[in-house]
Amino acid sequence: MAGGIVTTADIFLGGKLDVLQPATGFRAGLDAVLLAAAAEIAPHSATRVLDAGAGVGTAGLCLAARVPEIRVILVEIAAPLAELARQNVQRNGLADRVTVVEADLRGSARDLEDLGLRPESFEHLLANPPYLEEGRHRLPDDAVAAAAFGMAADGLEQWARFLARVATPGGTLTMIHRADALKAVLDALEGRFGGIRVLPIHPRAGEPAHRILVAGRKGSRAPLQLLSGLVLHDPGNAFTPAIDAVLREGAALPWTT
Repeated sequence: MAGGIVTTADIFLGGKLDVLQPATGFRAGLDAVLLAAAAEIAPHSATRVLDAGAGVGTAGLCLAARVPEIRVILVEIAAPLAELARQNVQRNGLADRVTVVEADLRGSARDLEDLGLRPESFEHLLANPPYLEEGRHRLPDDAVAAAAFGMAADGLEQWARFLARVATPGGTLTMIHRADALKAVLDALEGRFGGIRVLPIHPRAGEPAHRILVAGRKGSRAPLQLLSGLVLHDPGNAFTPAIDAVLREGAALPWTT
């Protein structure tokens, strides 16, 4: 138990990471691992990365484990999750490269800058926005989970504004979201990030995509690309080789066309 929350210790990347997270409610899983794996960062890059909507830190920690030279700031609004993220940084020996900021990224630019989230200071951004729009989806009864999953009607626009502000010129973004939120994501990124690539994620071949990975570059004027879908499971329900390598070995996720 941490901070009054019953937790479990879960293994990621074939044992490379040991992550504490709530036993019920908001729990990181495949989405966070795929988000980190999809970030296109050179193996020995000293890139400064911001993980927005970090939860207990899983995505940012997965990326830090894959790229040993990067520095990551995990930003999380929910105090109990931010505290677990701090513990996860320590328990995985990453305190020299990963820090946690408890903040609402929809806050004022001055307040966020005071917390170290300065304009044009991050070369890469990971974004895992809340998936459920308030008023359109039923939020979990658990307060921590509701804060993690719930997004105001204009929330995605606010997230995109913040992400564009803190990205360096030409900085890159990797985001994961529900497939049915594609229009809202593209609308929010328009005029801020270009060269957008959309990678649909399908549970199995022939099934509709349920998630999308979106990549973009600040200020780019390159056209949008809709890539061939990524399939998670083979006909026997095992993970495909590419996904298995991501989950067990911490491999990068190939963007395919």
